[in-house]
Amino acid sequence: MDFAGLFSGPNVKFILQGFLLTLEVGIWSIAISTIVGIIFGILRYTRIPVISQAAATLIDLIRNLPLLLIIYFLFLVLKPLGFDVELKWCAIIGLSIFEGAMIAEVVRSGLKSVDKGQIEAARSSGLNYTQTLWHIILPQGLRRMIPPLVSQYISLMKDTSLAVIISLPELTHSAQIAGAQNQSFVIPALLFAAFLYFAVNYSMSLIARKLEVRTH
Repeated sequence: MDFAGLFSGPNVKFILQGFLLTLEVGIWSIAISTIVGIIFGILRYTRIPVISQAAATLIDLIRNLPLLLIIYFLFLVLKPLGFDVELKWCAIIGLSIFEGAMIAEVVRSGLKSVDKGQIEAARSSGLNYTQTLWHIILPQGLRRMIPPLVSQYISLMKDTSLAVIISLPELTHSAQIAGAQNQSFVIPALLFAAFLYFAVNYSMSLIARKLEVRTH
């Protein structure tokens, strides 16, 4: 294992460029999947005829597909359909679709956890269903969603490595390329990549703990 050799050349810069791309893909995916998850989670929770059932079917379908398959499928079909999409956006769209379905279930569970007595009290005080959802159910449900949401975000950041299937030059791909230059670089490059993944995900865990304490 040649740590000195790996860190003395341009390999570290190359790996860090992959790390920045991983962060970009992860941040975009977190933002989009959260919006998608909240919308579909609310739709499924409200049990609107037809719409709620359609949302539930779509969520269940996506949740039971491999994320790797979704990313690779988008990579294969988007360009032939006429969409000139960058590789990173194939990954972002795939991650957002899959994680959005996962987050939708987190949102639905969080909303269902709100005590029915509070909902009935809100309705009896004159609030309509939409007002009750916005002012009573969502604020309490969102506080309870923080731990599982952060767990999902951490999973999403790790899943960005699956974009290696479409040769996206993210962190895992960059570490593989750097390691391939010299057999003694393989383990140091992978350990460096592992450290970067850990730093990001552990930081997210610490932030989540602080948020959880503040909301109680």
